[in-house]
Amino acid sequence: MSENRLDNLRIVLVNTSHPGNIGGAARAMKNMGLSRLYLVAPKDFPAEKAVWRAAGALDILDNAAVVETLDEAIAGCGLVVGTSARERRIPWPLVNPRECGTKAIAEAGEHEVAVLFGREDRGLTNEELHKCHYHVHIPANNEYSSLNLACAVQVIAYELRMAHLTWQEGKAPTFDDWDVAPAKVEALERYYDHLQQTLEELGFLEPDNPRQTMTRLRRLYSRIRMDEMELSIMRGVLTSTQNYIERSKRELAAKSDDDSGA
Repeated sequence: MSENRLDNLRIVLVNTSHPGNIGGAARAMKNMGLSRLYLVAPKDFPAEKAVWRAAGALDILDNAAVVETLDEAIAGCGLVVGTSARERRIPWPLVNPRECGTKAIAEAGEHEVAVLFGREDRGLTNEELHKCHYHVHIPANNEYSSLNLACAVQVIAYELRMAHLTWQEGKAPTFDDWDVAPAKVEALERYYDHLQQTLEELGFLEPDNPRQTMTRLRRLYSRIRMDEMELSIMRGVLTSTQNYIERSKRELAAKSDDDSGA
């Protein structure tokens, strides 16, 4: 972990279509002292248009991490915030850009933080947003609310920088809520897979029709923000539940055999 909290922040662009937007985002980042750009399956990169739009921020492009999946881009992060331009069927914990900056800088001293930006035409998918602890919404003019991707990055990057300057002055809140580190996102994803599997074995969920149950459970756990020890306990509960189910099946099968023999 770097002592400069801005160095512990990742700007993640998902499936960007236009390389110029990647260059514009890199420039916006460098303006505000951010350096870590992650690109998830960009449509066209590297590209001359990205270089042209980046102007003096070529080092951001040169060092950008290009990955195939969002899970790779957020691996190791303790806090993930996803930008969302519209209301969702199931509302998620929502922050504005200023609150996003404050939370990100407060936590960047303890673990890495990622802020996600989606596709130019449709943003982040519901599945991608479900991987986030919070959603951040930029309150643009309702009559003309469409923001260019690079402009959206600039708004969030500015708030991150302002929160960092406030922290340097000793005026910002610190992140000391836990005696154990919060669970990382990849550990949480493994837990959600384990939880769904267990609920299906219990007959609580239909494998082909989980409906919105898992989404609401994800939202519940996002509000709670389990730490590593709590997550380990919950994984143990699930494993014990699965073991009990398996024992019950064996005992029922043995009883059925005994009844048949009689």
